[in-house]
Amino acid sequence: MSASSLILFNKPYGVQSQFRDDSNNDHTTLSQYFTDKSLRVAGRLDATSEGLLILTDDGRVNKAITHPPKANAGRKQGKTYLVQVEGVPSTEQLNKLKRGVVLKDGKTLPAEVKHVSEEELPMVLWQRNPPIRERKSVPDSWLILTIYEGKNRQVRRMTAHVGLPCLRLIRWSVAGFELGELAVGEFVHVHLTNEHCRQLGISG
Repeated sequence: MSASSLILFNKPYGVQSQFRDDSNNDHTTLSQYFTDKSLRVAGRLDATSEGLLILTDDGRVNKAITHPPKANAGRKQGKTYLVQVEGVPSTEQLNKLKRGVVLKDGKTLPAEVKHVSEEELPMVLWQRNPPIRERKSVPDSWLILTIYEGKNRQVRRMTAHVGLPCLRLIRWSVAGFELGELAVGEFVHVHLTNEHCRQLGISG
């Protein structure tokens, strides 16, 4: 892999965003999918979350995604998630997420959020293994949520804070790169164009 490319990976549920197995749980690691030891993860994703994970061997790219340059302060690299929650969100709950909520480690930045049907999601979903917990007496809903920071388990904590427990979390896009039609467990190499570099705030 050249220094001017990156990898987009559709991380399955139960895979840790690291290569080394240093835990005592049943989660697998990225070493089952990649052998290039120079790769680094640009923005972790919890083992119990799914979707877009970016890997690169270019330190500039990694830093630009995880810590956007000051020149990009007005257009920070957003991360968009497809969030399945328990319950049906009210206008007030959605507005709270949009304004930002106060968590133990501070108030979150304003977010973009939209309540959608499963048919309105930007992709056809795969069956998760294991499936989500279901309660026949409680409906579930989908949100498309974009955040502009990276607090630990932020999306899950935000939705729980407003009374919408997260059932399933899929990252759809990071810094303008989207999951697209990647099947779960698949990855693709992307050559960084000048446009990509400008978007990230780095020189090509």
